[in-house]
Amino acid sequence: MAKKKSREPSPPSAAAKDGAMTRDRLIELLNEDLAREFQAIIAYVVYSQVIKGAAYMAIAKELEVHAGEELSHALVIAKQIDYLGGQPTVQPKPVKTSDKAEAMLRFDLQNETDTIRAYRDRVRQCEELGEFAMAEHIREILMDEQEHQIDLATALSEDVPRT
Repeated sequence: MAKKKSREPSPPSAAAKDGAMTRDRLIELLNEDLAREFQAIIAYVVYSQVIKGAAYMAIAKELEVHAGEELSHALVIAKQIDYLGGQPTVQPKPVKTSDKAEAMLRFDLQNETDTIRAYRDRVRQCEELGEFAMAEHIREILMDEQEHQIDLATALSEDVPRT
């Protein structure tokens, strides 16, 4: 029978004191990512249902698809947190709302841009710790997030933001 991992954080190492990545710090950062995924799920579910106007019907359907993809991302990130011995968060980041379709799409576009930046950092941090498989999982999520960013920028008739 496998022994259950301890959920207690390990004491800070010398590496943690000099700014190097630690497993505990990676758990904290992944929990921020998980909170952002929960935010995205909520936003996409709500926005896809309340967005109005003929110009936005195609993107509303696409937002429904994005919601499912974000749920898949949340499951992957929660699994990685558990693998590292952490406890996945249950709190989403705040969700902005508006009665204007364009504003909601802009909120989503900014959230995707922030998420892409975070996941690019996370890939490097995972590799720094030798967690190469975890880095690959995050790269797969990153590809979806970039597609979401493209979809949203296109719906807004804008160039994709530089990240």
